Amino acid sequence: MNEQIKVIVNGETTLALAGMLLSEIIKAEKPCGGHGRCGKCKVRASGIISSPTDDEKKLLSERELADGIRLACLTYAIGDCEIETLGAVRPEQIVADMELPKLELKPAFKKYGIAVDIGTTTLAARLYGANGTAIGDVSCINPQREWGADVITRVEASLNGKGRELANAIRGAVNDIIRELCSRDNINPMDIDGAVITGNTVMLSLLTEQSVEPFSHAPFNAERLFGETLTASTLGISILASATSIYLPPCISAFVGADTTCALLATELCKKDTAMLADIGTNGEMAIWHGGKLTVCSTAAGPAFEGVGISMGMRGAYGAIDRVCIQNGQPYAHVIGDTDPIGICGSGLVDAVACMLDLEIIDSSGYLDENEFMIKAPVSLTQEDIRMLQLAKSAICAGLMTLADSVHLGASDVDALFVAGGFGSYLNKRSATRIGLLPQKLAENSRAVGNAALSGACMLLLNTDLRERAERLADGASTLELSTNSVFADLYVSGMMLEKV
Repeated sequence: MNEQIKVIVNGETTLALAGMLLSEIIKAEKPCGGHGRCGKCKVRASGIISSPTDDEKKLLSERELADGIRLACLTYAIGDCEIETLGAVRPEQIVADMELPKLELKPAFKKYGIAVDIGTTTLAARLYGANGTAIGDVSCINPQREWGADVITRVEASLNGKGRELANAIRGAVNDIIRELCSRDNINPMDIDGAVITGNTVMLSLLTEQSVEPFSHAPFNAERLFGETLTASTLGISILASATSIYLPPCISAFVGADTTCALLATELCKKDTAMLADIGTNGEMAIWHGGKLTVCSTAAGPAFEGVGISMGMRGAYGAIDRVCIQNGQPYAHVIGDTDPIGICGSGLVDAVACMLDLEIIDSSGYLDENEFMIKAPVSLTQEDIRMLQLAKSAICAGLMTLADSVHLGASDVDALFVAGGFGSYLNKRSATRIGLLPQKLAENSRAVGNAALSGACMLLLNTDLRERAERLADGASTLELSTNSVFADLYVSGMMLEKV
């Protein structure tokens, strides 16, 4: 049995076992899955700890190492030690805005019902009363981020024996948000007698402890696409009565999940003539409806829009630069919380690069003729940051254009583009077109629709007849595989340029 040691974390003493990683002791997020690649888990540590690894020496400067700065995911507590976490933990800016079309009330519950969206980054939920009136909303960070910022790192973690831990983490989070919602209005969680939980295919697979092995290699054929009603006890949602019915909406394919099916319902995309849907994030999920046919695809944009892989990137939390414009010939940055900046989030990154183009600090190739460019001290962007954005934005733009091309359309032929998710809610259209993230004609006809996945989940909770429609949508969709698509390959390469499309 490992020896018990004393660890002082931010001035408070706790007990741990010798040999634990510092990240395990402080419950640090590991956007890169704990592989020591992102450098986002910096701490100041002293005492009896392991020596710096080669990976740490690559990511940390000599000055940082001399100052006791370490990567928590690579440093072990061997004996008594002290840890100072760098950067205060502050509330997140999580978007839970929703739009629901009018619908007939045929609820899946008699007393109370709850809809939950398990996003890769965040969870969001809405509680309803018997008459279909919304009682409250709540959002929180997905605790699975401890195992990685994207679905692939979590798939790796699950395959490495962490599947039960990943499942329990998300179950605990669902239990917690239900508890919080109920406590606000003194509601007994046992009185919730109906629920819908949506998410992408990997998130639902991790929740149900379904094998995620098929997601780790081509041809990426999911073994289970859901569209199922299970009990709370089966899913491990212990705060609800064991027999409470929970509906998991249908997924379309391995990387186009139930969240997209729900968003299709919420936007009523398939009631339009020609329209597109895009959830711009780490795994960009897209759909086009044209000529009575639904075609979907997904493109791995990477987590740059979530701030991961960017030298001073972060989520949309207090202290994040979220908007940048030009004032008096200089970049002006807005900071969430009107405080001193500590990093930059996705919307701020897009704005900043658009401003750098306008100020001719960079050209359309993205070349930066300096080591870094200061946005607002101490937050700056480096050449590598710009390259990361180019990769991400090119994947999204190429995906949209390839999807339109697959039904013989151009961007100008699409009547509407619905942009779902938190990033889309803050995205500046002008900046998005300036850097070539969105084709200009699509951007002109675009509209942010907030958390359309949760909206659709609420619809499935409020009217059970819609479940048949959701299953028809999922079954009838055609999936466009981009990895072997020559049109996508060409557009992806040309899309690296920072210019209007």
